[in-house]
Amino acid sequence: MAHPQLAHTFAPELNCSPTTTPFQTRSASPVYDLPGHHSRFEAEAAIHSMKSIVQSRLSEKVDVSTVDGSATVSNSTKSQALALYFIFNLGLTLFNKAAMNKFPYPYLMTAYHGFASFVGTSILKSRGVFTVSQVGGSRVLLYGFSFLYTINIAISNASLAMVTVPFHQVVRATTPVFTIVIYRIFFQGTYSKSVYWSLVPVVIGVGLATYGDYYASTAGLLLTVLGAFLAALKTVATNRLQTAGLQFSALELLYRMSFLAIPQALAMSWIAGEINTSTISWSFAQPFADVIMTPSIPSRQVGYLLLNGMMAFGLNVVSFATNKKVGALTMTVAANVKQIMTIVLSELFWRLDIGLINATGITLTLAGGILYAYFSMRKAPKSAKQVKDLEKASR
Repeated sequence: MAHPQLAHTFAPELNCSPTTTPFQTRSASPVYDLPGHHSRFEAEAAIHSMKSIVQSRLSEKVDVSTVDGSATVSNSTKSQALALYFIFNLGLTLFNKAAMNKFPYPYLMTAYHGFASFVGTSILKSRGVFTVSQVGGSRVLLYGFSFLYTINIAISNASLAMVTVPFHQVVRATTPVFTIVIYRIFFQGTYSKSVYWSLVPVVIGVGLATYGDYYASTAGLLLTVLGAFLAALKTVATNRLQTAGLQFSALELLYRMSFLAIPQALAMSWIAGEINTSTISWSFAQPFADVIMTPSIPSRQVGYLLLNGMMAFGLNVVSFATNKKVGALTMTVAANVKQIMTIVLSELFWRLDIGLINATGITLTLAGGILYAYFSMRKAPKSAKQVKDLEKASR
């Protein structure tokens, strides 16, 4: 969304230069000109005018739904998109917990997911499902976007080594707050007070649901907070690349991002020591070989790995497409709710112990999620005609 340029509303020039009069005395103090031939009074007037402009700029309020593109999407479309997002996200999370515990290589897994996504989108591109647009000088922006995804994973993993898991989850639960701050500062975007209040139980609920041993070093605290900010920035950037400027489709954005993310993730894997450099010929595939080349059930492990890649590809497509439809803040809230639903499902499948405090947190988060959905969607168009009218008005 283009923003109007700041108007030049500087105060008119003031004729304050010292003049020579027959009545001027020795004690009279002349007003010396500032560099550029502006008097002190002119400079003060200009500064005052600029302060007024900045204050006016900060006081502007723009509904974020008109910035993130969600204003023209009906509630039914948003609900369907979020349902798919939860199905794929929870499915991949639970699958990894059940079948991929023997693969403790997060960076290499990220590279594998990027490879799976690139292969999947390349197949769809060859079949004409989507086309690749010309980006020109915006290629640097895509490099930065892919690096943002990779560095977000790196920061998260690095902070986990310095803080406890409960503390990490509590801080990451504040990602919606950082999302609000980003929209407010850079896009003058705002939400209704009811939306703000609905986020309180969502954030507090995650803290209670993951209640445990809280510990963090100073460096760990800073890295965890930075990770939460980068997660919010990544979500906002994903939305902006699809709704403003380049306006990529979800498939094209994933196609471009996954290709760039693969070498970055491999570099992170090498730095973290995941790749075995003692045997050069198999150094790249060694961690995968540890999983799939087992004497007992190699075919099953290979199947797990392939299924994991397909599910990751599906989740990436659905995640990008959902972000475009519902907006960045809703995605961060959905991530918090997903975290709670994972705890609930883990209790059902693996008999995870949930205490009273944890149960209270689960209830708060789910209630907050429901309230947020109600308040954020009540102004959305409810019919195809309303969607078309809003699309015409936004052009």
